[in-house]
Amino acid sequence: MGFVFKCIFSWVLMEAYGRYALVTGDTAIHSYRQNFKYGVFISWLVIISISVSQWGSLSGILGLSSNAIYEVLFMFFGGDNMSSNEYWYVLIIAIIIIVVMYSLLSIGNYSFFEKVLVLFVTIMGISFFVSMFITFPSASEIARGFKFQIPDEEGGKLMTAAFVGTTMAAATFVSRPLILAGKGWTKKDLKHQSKDALTSGILIFLISASVMVCATGVIYGTGNTVTKVLDMVTTLEPMAGKFAVALFMVGTLSAGLSSIFPILMIAPLLYSDYKGDKFDLKSKHFKILTGIAAILSLMVPVLGCNPIIAQITTQVFTVFILPVVVGSIIVLINRKKLMGKHRAGIFMNISLIGAFIFSCVISYTGLLSLIDLFK
Repeated sequence: MGFVFKCIFSWVLMEAYGRYALVTGDTAIHSYRQNFKYGVFISWLVIISISVSQWGSLSGILGLSSNAIYEVLFMFFGGDNMSSNEYWYVLIIAIIIIVVMYSLLSIGNYSFFEKVLVLFVTIMGISFFVSMFITFPSASEIARGFKFQIPDEEGGKLMTAAFVGTTMAAATFVSRPLILAGKGWTKKDLKHQSKDALTSGILIFLISASVMVCATGVIYGTGNTVTKVLDMVTTLEPMAGKFAVALFMVGTLSAGLSSIFPILMIAPLLYSDYKGDKFDLKSKHFKILTGIAAILSLMVPVLGCNPIIAQITTQVFTVFILPVVVGSIIVLINRKKLMGKHRAGIFMNISLIGAFIFSCVISYTGLLSLIDLFK
């Protein structure tokens, strides 16, 4: 049931931040700075927390993607040389991926990135949906999944926080006003904004549900464990044969690659927001901050960390700033001076308060999971 809540709250927060942006013509970080007593502190807290957590997540994503490519290449073309030099193959693949992505940033524009992301997310969604129907579990197992609970099993808290952090991410909501500005939307586009937020929420639900159903049928239902990237392929293989390899690779790489572009851009995006400047892909600070992100993204491949563990752990850090982001929009969207007749109504306020409570619970769960992990 937790994934249902995160999808609903994600929709509500996208609607709230989108409505605020179009009514006021202002962005998130700049609004924190201008409208709160300790606005400068809150702004930098959000900027630093989101940037650092997203950079850590980027390193996990790059590690997962490069390991996935290596293991599939090894499956079809591997020999003793590939096996004994796994570390260097993975590292070289990671370097190639991040260099290509960084290079594309220097020649593209927002419209280009949006088209690339739409392509990757579409492929990812189709792949996960096909996987779901191949591995569909029993109705009773699905029904048990709708019970709201945090698993007591080892690593249960870690997985819960990581799964929420994957989609109900503070970066998504804080950057939404900037994305709407990039589209050129204004106050007269409020209805389009609401439809866009609802559509996004529905897609988040459908993709999250397909992932959960697939995991239930293949991993939970059979007792299989995943300790390396290729394990996620072999769990599908008995049901789908070699087709599972291609199916998994397309979905996993699309999910990973669709995340690299926005994460590379998040720090300069937030800095431009703080300054109240137009987001400029040719600016000096954009090139410097994306360059830092690209270098730090190689941390997991360079250290040779297990990409599965690294990805799960880094996703947990994204939930800690979420209560601040939710609490801030509750205050802003209820100010009559800023919102006028477009202030939040009863339904939105109840939903936002629910999102705030949920974010606090998940942040506390994430903290406990990290304490258990490192003690």
